[in-house]
Amino acid sequence: MAQSNIKVAVQKFGNFLSSMVMPNIGAFIAWGLITALFIPTGFFPNENLAKLVDPMVKYLLPLLIGYTGGKLVHDQRGGVVGAIATMGVIVGSDIPMFLGAMIMGPLGGYIIKKFDQFIEGKVKTGFEMLINNFSAGILGGILAILAFLGVSPAVDGFTGALVVGVDWMVAHGLLPLTSILIEPAKILFLNNAINHGILSPIGAEQIRTNGQSILLLLETNPGPGLGILLAYCFFGKGTAKQSAPGAAIIHFIGGIHEIYFPYVLMRPLLIIAAILGGMSGVFTFVLLGGGLQAVASPGSILAILAATPGNAGSYVANISGVLVAAIVSFIVGSLILKTGKQTEDLDEAARKMQEMKGKKSSVAGSFTKQQGEVPASVQKIVFACDAGMGSSAMGASLLRKKVKQANLNISVTNTAISNIPSEAQIVITQKELTPRAQNKVPDAYHISVDNFLSSPEYDKLIDQLKNDHTTSKAEEEKKVSAENNTDSNDGLLKEENVFLNQHFSSKKEAIRFAGSVLVKGGYVEENYVEAMIERDNMTSTYMGNDVAIPHGTEEAKKNVLRSGFTVIQVPEGVDFDGEKVRLIFGIAGKDGTHLEILSGIAITCSDMDNIEKMVHAKSAKELMTIIQRN
Repeated sequence: MAQSNIKVAVQKFGNFLSSMVMPNIGAFIAWGLITALFIPTGFFPNENLAKLVDPMVKYLLPLLIGYTGGKLVHDQRGGVVGAIATMGVIVGSDIPMFLGAMIMGPLGGYIIKKFDQFIEGKVKTGFEMLINNFSAGILGGILAILAFLGVSPAVDGFTGALVVGVDWMVAHGLLPLTSILIEPAKILFLNNAINHGILSPIGAEQIRTNGQSILLLLETNPGPGLGILLAYCFFGKGTAKQSAPGAAIIHFIGGIHEIYFPYVLMRPLLIIAAILGGMSGVFTFVLLGGGLQAVASPGSILAILAATPGNAGSYVANISGVLVAAIVSFIVGSLILKTGKQTEDLDEAARKMQEMKGKKSSVAGSFTKQQGEVPASVQKIVFACDAGMGSSAMGASLLRKKVKQANLNISVTNTAISNIPSEAQIVITQKELTPRAQNKVPDAYHISVDNFLSSPEYDKLIDQLKNDHTTSKAEEEKKVSAENNTDSNDGLLKEENVFLNQHFSSKKEAIRFAGSVLVKGGYVEENYVEAMIERDNMTSTYMGNDVAIPHGTEEAKKNVLRSGFTVIQVPEGVDFDGEKVRLIFGIAGKDGTHLEILSGIAITCSDMDNIEKMVHAKSAKELMTIIQRN
């Protein structure tokens, strides 16, 4: 358990580091192109245009990283304070302060977040803007001064030590040994964190002083992965062999290294092939003087060629390193595949990869098995979400109504993913949660939906089930009544918990407001609010039809004191991951006592006419009446 917790912590830290750099890769590429074109040794030397190089690497890139780091912690205000604090480390040093930005950006976001939490509910009406602006300015200024005096010298020393260490490893021929750590860490869960969180910042300093950096080739080299995929093309079996050629193209040309990770996980010994391929490639880079003058992202051969210094020697060195790595990993990989028993469950390997990475993979869907036919004689359909108290309950209510109207004798229930019963024949989840559900009940028929309130999958499923089920309406009504064996809970929706004409700058602000209402109403403990935000980060609580239902995680159920709701009308809308939300239902559910009213809300919100009426309701009573009619 302790080992698992450590792995999760490392995953989160690594993902956070890469999340500060990844959104700004375009800026890194722009800087790299300007450097490659206009510096004295570039393709088109130009003294005036070359003046852009130093300000971009010293000011623009660290400020973008600092802003992004602060925003990750506390939205816009966190980004602003993070950027102000980052200026302290920038001005206090003569080297590009990427590492300093990775410290001060999140720290600035964290400080202003804690300040906002401290003053929440204590600021008098009319003073909000004044307090917000001055608090950000004062705290940001203080952090900038502290960064200038303390953090900048410390990061200077640390960066210098790292550069000296790398130079020493290069001088003594030890740099290839880094592949022993880099290649397994890439495959398991830290590919982006290694490249963008560690190697790129140090590499940028080497580019500034030497014109290129070999460090930018350590993780991005597509050679080891290409060799492994080619080995599968010749010596693999089943679906692994059939899919390997396409995966090789995606990996080598598209630069998506994640595509080959499941192939290694099917035969863990192939990590040896990746390590030896990586070491051979790095040795070749060192021997021939390879390196890049800009970050190559994604790790495509095209990106590597574009970032190679414009001389024949550099092209020979970099191409040779990639080819040598591919040849070595191909030879070793072929021996491993030929001499051992292979598993062909590529889908399982892809799910395993996602679990180890601690987040959804952009390529896992490439391996997902196609669903077969809907099972015959279906008796049990289960809606599942993380906690089993919100989105799954609403989806189950809607499908249960459709099942009833179709006179089908089928049980429709909802639960947390961790509690899906083994006898479930059909499991419906949001698409981000489907891999977890498949791991829990691999033999069930799984359906993924984007919109729990009006998914076309419901009607499609009903049409398929009609061909195999008939029952009387009375029997289904009896079954539904048994499943919803709760008293009327209209009293859970109270007029004082309905808020009209609200405005929010972000979904976090909206969710925190909903949580604070539940806390003040005595429905939940205070830490339930953070669990609501965590739940939305895991999988969006946007339900479709301009509706979101923020609620806590499964673990946070212990913080629910009693069932309760809050309804928040946001006429202008608030952004939930690219979706406009105008109605927010904050939920606290305990012992299923909230399910009946949640069912009514789901049915009401499945009709956009009702949504429009609630969005334009002029009083809490009017809004509640629309819900209670259903």
